[in-house]
Amino acid sequence: MFLRWNLALFLAFTGSKCYFSEENYTEESKMQQPTVVIAIIARNAAHSLPYYLGALERLNYPKDRISIWAATDHNTDNTTAILREWLTVMQQFYHYVEWRPMDKPTSYAGELGPKHWTNGRYEYLMKLKQAALNFAKKRWADYILFTDADNILTNPETLNLLIAENKSVIAPMLDSQSAYSNYWCGITPQGYYRRTAEYFPTRRRYRTGCFPVPMVHSTMLLDLRKENTRRVAFHPPHTDYSWPFDDIIVFAFSCRVSEVQMYVCNKERYGYLNVPAKPHEQVEDDHVNFIHLYLEALIDGPPMYVSPYIHVPPKQTDLMGFDEIYLINLRRRPDRRDRMLWSLYEMEINAKVVDAVDGAALNSSDIKLLGVDILPGYNDPFNGRSLTKGEVGCFLSHYYIWKEMVDMQLDKALILEDDVRFQGNFKRRLRHLMEEVELAELDWDIIYLGRKQVNPSKEEPVQNVKNLVYVDYSYWTLSYIISLQGAQKLINAEPLSKMLPVDEFLPIMYDKHPNEDYKSHFLNRNLQAFSTSPLLVQPAHYAGDPQWVSDTETSTLWDNDSVKTDWRGSYKTLKGGTPPAGVQSASYRDEL
Repeated sequence: MFLRWNLALFLAFTGSKCYFSEENYTEESKMQQPTVVIAIIARNAAHSLPYYLGALERLNYPKDRISIWAATDHNTDNTTAILREWLTVMQQFYHYVEWRPMDKPTSYAGELGPKHWTNGRYEYLMKLKQAALNFAKKRWADYILFTDADNILTNPETLNLLIAENKSVIAPMLDSQSAYSNYWCGITPQGYYRRTAEYFPTRRRYRTGCFPVPMVHSTMLLDLRKENTRRVAFHPPHTDYSWPFDDIIVFAFSCRVSEVQMYVCNKERYGYLNVPAKPHEQVEDDHVNFIHLYLEALIDGPPMYVSPYIHVPPKQTDLMGFDEIYLINLRRRPDRRDRMLWSLYEMEINAKVVDAVDGAALNSSDIKLLGVDILPGYNDPFNGRSLTKGEVGCFLSHYYIWKEMVDMQLDKALILEDDVRFQGNFKRRLRHLMEEVELAELDWDIIYLGRKQVNPSKEEPVQNVKNLVYVDYSYWTLSYIISLQGAQKLINAEPLSKMLPVDEFLPIMYDKHPNEDYKSHFLNRNLQAFSTSPLLVQPAHYAGDPQWVSDTETSTLWDNDSVKTDWRGSYKTLKGGTPPAGVQSASYRDEL
């Protein structure tokens, strides 16, 4: 009776309208995302910090759910200043920022150099990581993300993806310039690294997923909501610990005794880690290695970006002792131009962009007006076709540079095509090579920096010049150094009236082409040709790679605008040195 009276009273006051319908309930607000502490521990990391911090900024995670715990110590560079500048701005975006700088001293007791790891250094690092862990626990954080200052998380979804895996300790597999990564698949009974059959299939992503491993390091996410994870520690080491005194091994042991399984995940591309310089090397070598990593990221992606909240002084570029450095680029390939210019700028190299002759924009009449005629008897050895417009454009692009060198009397120049990747320490290695060439008073016309070797076993080393060989028959004109004398020889050969691909013309001129008929059209085959060994430049992509594009092999014939050509497995564009099936040596050009 009482309930009926109250219901009647309610209906009277509400105009007899019923508000119990589900449609009229106010929807519950969304759950907030878990709270995260990001631990930043940096020492002598000025070379990578602008990119590292830029990557943290771009993580697609609400900053008001993130606290930053940052520490730096014993620096000989300006790491402290960079972090201070960034944190001063970031404190307005993140939930909380704690900053623990230690400017002095700049070295540890007994340290032989910044790359020397003493027990005191290991212990101090363990204490820093433990302090970060204690900070996260004190603030009741759900997660803590440890990430080294040379680990660049270029995937903005990294944090979300790792949290979604619901693991106690998980690391995103990071890419590097080598086989090195941030996990181990095996540990010896003494606690050292052990190579296992699972490592490379995981590292190369032949198998993908999240895999239990005995060790992860450098970048890893800890779920502090898990009961067992609350027991793991970096310092002090467990009372039963007898393995090497190393922070990553100490922590792996702590996880093991706490019954916490570590995982590495390679489902996605998460980012990069720099290969650390060896103990006998200098901090500058970390910088050199990082530049190489940056260049690789520009090619394979995703690229790295500098934080806009840090002042990075402009680099001072130079010509490395050359009279000119030419970068050949098609106007319709601005992506390649931009990547190459960024790469060269990062290496502090100044280059002049040369607009390549776009063969695709030429018709057969234009080509003949330029005085171009094909070498009598030339046919592509793989598919029997004639010269393509792309090959004509490529030849003319190089030819006009040789002509400019002769007209301006440039003593020596470096020529680069726009689809290359540089080997590590490119600038320093090239400078050292040129110093040795000059000291040896070597008579040279052209030195390949990047090419495809056909007969490497036939190439003899040059005396008194390290890493230089007498070049044999080769493909490609990715990059080379040419002297004024060499450019004059090539111009004097009058190649436009008997054209073939430029990478076939050069071997003819240094008298190493296997086709005697081709060579008979060029009488003065006295180009002094050499090559670096190992090569300093490689193709950015090979045929079959998703991003591979050929503007020389996929166009129309030089004298017929209606005949399209395509790539059909040309040995020239394939990675590796195996000729087509049934061909035993370079002489296959005459056999086909």
